[in-house]
Amino acid sequence: MRQEVDGGYLWSPVREANGARSRFYDNMRRAAPGDVVLSYAAGQVGRVGIVSDYAISAPKPEEFANIGIYWSATGWLLPVQWLDANFAVRPKALIRDLAPLLPTTHSPIQPQSGNGNQKAYLAEVDREVVDLILAAARLPAVDLLAAPTRTAADFVTKLDDVVERNIQHDISLDETVREQLVRARMGQGLFRKRVLDFEPECRITGLATPNLLIASHIKPWRACGTAAERLDGANGLMLAPHADFLFDRGLLGFEGDGRPMFSSQLTDSDADKLGMHVVQRPPPRPLHNDSLSYLDHHRVNVFIP
Repeated sequence: MRQEVDGGYLWSPVREANGARSRFYDNMRRAAPGDVVLSYAAGQVGRVGIVSDYAISAPKPEEFANIGIYWSATGWLLPVQWLDANFAVRPKALIRDLAPLLPTTHSPIQPQSGNGNQKAYLAEVDREVVDLILAAARLPAVDLLAAPTRTAADFVTKLDDVVERNIQHDISLDETVREQLVRARMGQGLFRKRVLDFEPECRITGLATPNLLIASHIKPWRACGTAAERLDGANGLMLAPHADFLFDRGLLGFEGDGRPMFSSQLTDSDADKLGMHVVQRPPPRPLHNDSLSYLDHHRVNVFIP
């Protein structure tokens, strides 16, 4: 709790330690900007925050150290702008009013006792639960209208900086490889050349002028496990700048046959203003077989359904 509040985020593994899916972890991908988050720890709700962006795939934060030593090394990071107010509301003291408002399944609190559920991490509750807690804390709801200022892009930069620092200090890599890996972070160098061999034009706009296109990793640069993945031309698409932005943010994806997919979180109004629905697209082309595993990663870990 301390690390997350200080860092301005929530973080969870993708799956439980035994590989099973968890509704509490899946909720990290369902949370949307503007959602209210109540932080429960040590038997009390002590902080309230506002989700400021969609979750991104991210390694376990370094500041966790040995916390969650059995968790997987990668998971979901959800940007949250925590309000300054500190308070202490014990659900047990409110259980008579709180119990009828709790969800019948996947509740964060046991309605009979008011104790926290052991496996609960991020639970979905009705707004009445939030209102009850805030009223007990004597916090005005108007504070929740504050516009969050931190986005996922801030965290991506920080996470990429950590990966780049590790690459720079990796003595198992020769200097030339380290240089190419760092350039690949920005879609430059050997990676860009290799992507152009696979993808000569933007799949959304048909734009084929190289200096107007961005070499975008399909499996994000920070999420790649090896130098080979970071430099693999099959792990890239050449995209127009606005398409690259949507693809990196999970608002645009592709089927294996090349058909584009648009996230439900990209409104028709915004898509129209970006020209997504009116652009004369080139006919879909199946992606190279070597790209399909990277595309699977993007569809599961980056794309927002």
